Amino acid sequence: MVSRTQPGPRFRQAADLEPSADSTARMVWDDLARCGAVTAVAAFSLFLLRKWISGGSCRSRARLDGKTVLITGANGGIGKETARDLARRGARVVMACRDLAKAEEVAVELRRATHNGNIVVRHLDLASLYSVRQFAQDFNHSEERLDVLVNNAGVMMCPKWTTEDGFEMQLAVNHLSHFLLTNLLLDKLQSSAPSRVVNVSSLTHKGGKIHFEDIFFDKTPYSSLVSYRQSKLAVLLFSRELARRMRGTGVTSYSLHPGIINTELGRHVLTGYPLLKKFLFSPSMLLMKTPTEGAQTSIYCAVTEGLEEYSGCYFSDCALKKPAPEGMDDEAARRLWDLSLQLVGLPMH
Repeated sequence: MVSRTQPGPRFRQAADLEPSADSTARMVWDDLARCGAVTAVAAFSLFLLRKWISGGSCRSRARLDGKTVLITGANGGIGKETARDLARRGARVVMACRDLAKAEEVAVELRRATHNGNIVVRHLDLASLYSVRQFAQDFNHSEERLDVLVNNAGVMMCPKWTTEDGFEMQLAVNHLSHFLLTNLLLDKLQSSAPSRVVNVSSLTHKGGKIHFEDIFFDKTPYSSLVSYRQSKLAVLLFSRELARRMRGTGVTSYSLHPGIINTELGRHVLTGYPLLKKFLFSPSMLLMKTPTEGAQTSIYCAVTEGLEEYSGCYFSDCALKKPAPEGMDDEAARRLWDLSLQLVGLPMH
């Protein structure tokens, strides 16, 4: 007979399981702790990687009150964020854009965000030399000074399109139109000296080549990547030659790589390289810079004190960087300058 004070067989079985249950609970807890530690380490590693990818930031507190800044392509991407920062510093910001409706919306946003009402929009279509000339003429007549010119706008790896002037689109927009614009505004830049020209190039200048015998790829098969590399190398060589020619005038010139940035600039890449679509629309986008991060080196070159001695140099992540050997070819830079003069219809000098 079983005593009422002693647990029956069923209860004894349950009691016997208790140590095992405690052990299982401890194992589960330890596993969770280990998973938590791994997650924490992974999260911290991702944080460090993301911080490294974001690159340097411009730490200069320089003010730009009373100064005028012109930014091409300022209605989106890093151009918009460059405009935002320089407006916060008190500059008069002229946004030179093709899409006036979008630019006006952005200008309203930036005026409100920066408490700077001195932000204006002007039409500029870099696919038209006529538009560039008209813009420069209007700017020279209406603006008293030009302290910083940021040649920012560009196209990336588009199909083989031609401009109204018959030029291949990437070289025309990324280099030739900015070359013409800068030359047409040189008098204004010199009268406002010390002044700066900031040219947005790219790391892809490495491996690039100026195809002097077929610069628009009329005789050879067209590759959007080869063309893009040529155009960004041209920007770097132009910046370098401009610095040489402007030595002693108070006008300095800088080129830069902004980084790999999550903007609309890469929209044409998906057409020619569909495998990148998976990358660009996946968590891998976390490994790309934001427009604000991508704008930092442009801002750095525009405002940092003491950069004058580095005129003609190349920057990345807010630091001086050595360009690829093809970006230091002074003979190619001079030859490109002369060819560019001829193509845009400026007198040889």
